[in-house]
This record gives sequence, structure tokens and C-alpha cells, in this order.
Amino acid sequence: MALQRVMHRTCIRRSIQRGFSTSAQRDADFTHAVIGGGVVGLAIARQLQGRKGASTVLIERHGSVGTETSSRNSEVIHAGLYYGPSSSKTSLCIKGKLMLYELCNRHSIPHRNTGKWIVAQDDTQLKALEGIHDFAKQVGVPTRFLSKEEAMQREPDVRAEAGVLESSSTGIIDSHSLMQFLEGDFEDRGGICAFKSPVVRISPIDSGRGGWEVTTRTEDGEEATITAETLINSAGLAAIDISNMILPKERYRKPFYAKGTYYSYALSKPKPSTLVYPAPVPGHGGLGTHLTLDMGGRIRFGPDVEWTDDPSDYTPNRANLSAALDDIQSYLPGIERSAIDLDYVGIRPKLGKASATSGGKGFVDFYIEKEEGLEGFVNLLGIESPGLTSCLAIAEKVEGLLYK
Repeated sequence: MALQRVMHRTCIRRSIQRGFSTSAQRDADFTHAVIGGGVVGLAIARQLQGRKGASTVLIERHGSVGTETSSRNSEVIHAGLYYGPSSSKTSLCIKGKLMLYELCNRHSIPHRNTGKWIVAQDDTQLKALEGIHDFAKQVGVPTRFLSKEEAMQREPDVRAEAGVLESSSTGIIDSHSLMQFLEGDFEDRGGICAFKSPVVRISPIDSGRGGWEVTTRTEDGEEATITAETLINSAGLAAIDISNMILPKERYRKPFYAKGTYYSYALSKPKPSTLVYPAPVPGHGGLGTHLTLDMGGRIRFGPDVEWTDDPSDYTPNRANLSAALDDIQSYLPGIERSAIDLDYVGIRPKLGKASATSGGKGFVDFYIEKEEGLEGFVNLLGIESPGLTSCLAIAEKVEGLLYK
């Protein structure tokens, strides 16, 4: 429902409360307002709505949850191998991975613990694998090197001239089913989703000490305003725009958008049963053109990286296809190149044109902070991979920032 109808429902609820209680009611319409209905926003809203006496509204500009980054990715449950020992990406990924597997098992959310191979073709790449293995031991993520004999027996179609490092805790998940569960559980707990409600204005009341006013625009151009005691910006691709509505000009940020094209494979063979990633090449920063599987067993490759100024541009780009084919054929030599073609596009919110991995120059971590000088406001920026894996742990972190 749109925010106008949410407000009508809220007024009825508060009138009923006043009719049955002589205690003073809170002035705000909601205890929490969460902006952004992607997987992270859903997890946060669900977490906060679980608090005693909570009333949470999830504000989403589209007509349903998870239509942007959360549904246009590799759907990988990451192990936490690439982000540096002291980073939030590592700690939240490792914690979130365990929470996600547990949630999926408890509620029958489709997923599979496929494992992942990182493959090296020469000594330089093997050295990179050894570095990943050492790091994995440091942070408690299980990895092991496979012998050539075991690797050949298990995945005869995969080439790994110098070595294979296996990550046994990597997996895949149906992100749509996950978000459907989170949305349903949030609403079952009494939370409210306000769809088709793009935010146009946010006003802190007494620097947030008196709460927050959030104004959205409806489809017919009218405005609706609610108040909340706390505000969480989890707007994904629009998070920096939202942040810039709130913070003073000297704290504005510039958004960066990394567009990634994924590639499909039209044939049934070769088809490895595990995810396959090339070894990260020192100095290049990325993870190469990797092979992932969906829950139906379909192979997909990618994504590549193309910087764009338009976060709504979901048109696949053929420019990097030839280079991607070379990358793929280096570890899957029997692939039929003509059967690989453009598939879909995902766009990741970035805090700069830097690597997502700690091995790349200018690594940028998640930004999940209570902003100085503003009470009851948590700002989440640059929540890209491994955001899906980390969503439940991020939700706990946000609750801790608000109530520690």
C-alpha cells in the first residue's frame, strides 16, 4: 500500500489505542521508519519489528520488494574470503552466512551448499590462492587445497593447471524466496509496508531527538508525511540521495554505480556441480568472470564491471563479452563459446570507483553508522556484495547501534 493509506490505517490504530488506554501515547506515528525494501531493508525492518512495542514502517519507492540490486545478483551465499580481517564485510559476511543457512533450514527457503572452487592456472595465481587460504585460516573460514586427482575426479571439465582451493561453506540461495519470507514475517509481526512511496523530503525534529518526519510522493502527485522515532536509510542505489537529503552539504557524498552484465549458457554440458571462480589477479582487484549456478542448476557467468551514471539502466552490454569468454575458457576449456550470450544486468551501489575486495587498490568497506549530531538515525551506504549474505547480521548491527 502507499503511504497515504498507511497513514489512514495508522490513525485508526492509534485511535483504537487511545480508546482502550489511559497511558500517554507516543507522539510519533511509528517507532521505526526503514527506507528501502531490498533484502537488507527487509531484514532490518523485521529485526526492529521484533522488539516489544515496536511499530515499523518499511518505505519502498517501487511496487514490491527487492526489484533492484537484491534480485539482480549472483545469489551466492559468500564464505567471507576476500575483504580483509578487520573489515565489516568480513565479520558481517561470516556471521550472516551462518544465520542465513540456519534461517533457510528452519523455514525451508530454497538454498544449496554447493561449495566453491577457486582455480589457479599458473604460479602467480597459485600464490594468490595460498594468500586466500592463509587468510581463511585467520578468520575461521574452512578452505582446503584439492589434489589434482581429486579435482579431476570430481569436476573433469574444470581446468586448474596450478591448483584448486575449495571453500566448503559457499552456497546459493533463491533470493526472491528469501525476500518473500522476510516480508511475510515482518508483516506477521505487525510491520507495515508502504509501496510506491518515493521519499521526497526528510526533516529531523530537534536534530532527531524529537523524531523524524518523512514525506513521500504518491502516484497522483500528492504528498504524505509520517513521523517516526528512529530512521534507517537502507535505500540501496538511492541511499546516497537519501543521505544527502539529511546531512549538511559538507557531508554530501557522490554516488557511484557499478553496472554488471551476466551471461547465460544455452547448453547442458559442461556443467560443474560447484561454483568456479578464477584466482584473483594481483593488481586487477576483481574476482574475474566466475561461474555460478541458480537453484534450477542453470549456469550463469559474470558479472563484468561497467561504470554508469544511470542506476536504472538495465540494458545488457556486449562490449566485454569477448574478454569474458576468454576468461571463462581458461578454466572451462570445453565450453561452447557460441552458446554463451547476454542475460541480465545488476547494478551495485558504490562509494567510489574502487575494488570490492581487500586485494584491490582502494578497498571500501560497508558504511553502517549512526551519523554524528543526529539522534536515532542509522545510515547504510555502499551495501553491495556480500550484502545478501550479510543481511541478517547487518540487521542485528543496526539494532545494536540504535539500542546499545
